[in-house]
Amino acid sequence: MSDRDRRFMALAQAAAEEARAAGEVPVGAVLVRGDEVIAKGFNHPIGAHDPSAHAEMIALRTAAQIVENYRLPGCELYVTLEPCLMCAGAIMHARIARVVFGARDPKTGACGSVVDAFANPQLNHHTEVVGGVLESECGAALKSFFAERRRAGREARAAARAGVATPDGHHVQSDPDKAL
Repeated sequence: MSDRDRRFMALAQAAAEEARAAGEVPVGAVLVRGDEVIAKGFNHPIGAHDPSAHAEMIALRTAAQIVENYRLPGCELYVTLEPCLMCAGAIMHARIARVVFGARDPKTGACGSVVDAFANPQLNHHTEVVGGVLESECGAALKSFFAERRRAGREARAAARAGVATPDGHHVQSDPDKAL
């Protein structure tokens, strides 16, 4: 793992924090050409009402608009979580030279965890993949996000059972007939 990879992954982590601040799963991405960051993206499918609004997709779209070309040869994509199959397909279509990811995704990862889209010799573009850069830090951000989400869900359910205000200030009646 190079200092360069760590530096750009740290920028992707900062983008992931933007997703967290927006209440989205904290995944961030930066697209780099040479030593220049062309674009960044963070997850926001919930807020955008868009199932394709993954960090990688946002970074790819932004970069393509900036360079005025849907092909991005010679570029590298740094992302805090292993890309899914949708993002892997877009990465290949954009002709990204290299993908560097942080945490592995054992549920939807398309860089070897579930499938390895980039290893298929039948495809016409081959992207170099490097995984595990700042893996523990990237994974910890995701784990803490989901732990907090589970904790908030437990508190809301407990508040609903007790008929008290939830952490966000809403009052919940435990007896539906009393709400009338």
